[in-house]
Amino acid sequence: MQDRELIEQAYRARQRAYVPYSHFSVGAALETEDGEIFLGCNIENASYTPTVCAERTAFFKAISEGRRQFRQIAIVGGYAGETENTTENFCPPCGVCRQVMAEFCDPETFRVVLAKSPEEYRVYTLNELLPLNFGPKDL
Repeated sequence: MQDRELIEQAYRARQRAYVPYSHFSVGAALETEDGEIFLGCNIENASYTPTVCAERTAFFKAISEGRRQFRQIAIVGGYAGETENTTENFCPPCGVCRQVMAEFCDPETFRVVLAKSPEEYRVYTLNELLPLNFGPKDL
C-alpha cells in the first residue's frame, strides 16, 4: 500500500478514538505482509492505567485474528479541533508500543510512518526508533 493511502486509513481510525480526558486522539493503520490493514485508535479510561494506545489496539486486533507478519504502520495524532486529515505535530509511538512492535516485527525492515497529513510525513525503521529493543532473541 502507498504511504498516502495508509496515512488516510490512520486518520479514519483516529476519528474513532475515545479520549474524554486528554482530548488527544491517535489513529493507527497497520499493514500485514499480505496487504491487509488493521486499524486502531486510542481508548482512554478514567483510571488512566487501563488506557491503550492506537498502535497496540491495531496490533492486538491483527494478532487476535491470527496475523503475525507485518510490513508497516502509519500513526497520526493530535488534539481535538485539528482538521480531519492534518495534525500539528508528528506523533511517535510510546515506548510500550515500540516494544510490542519489536515482539512481532523485523526491526530492520518494519516501517513506521509518522504523519502530519497525507502529504507531510516521515518514515523510520523500527530499529531507528528502538535501537536496543529487548525481544525474543534475548531470552
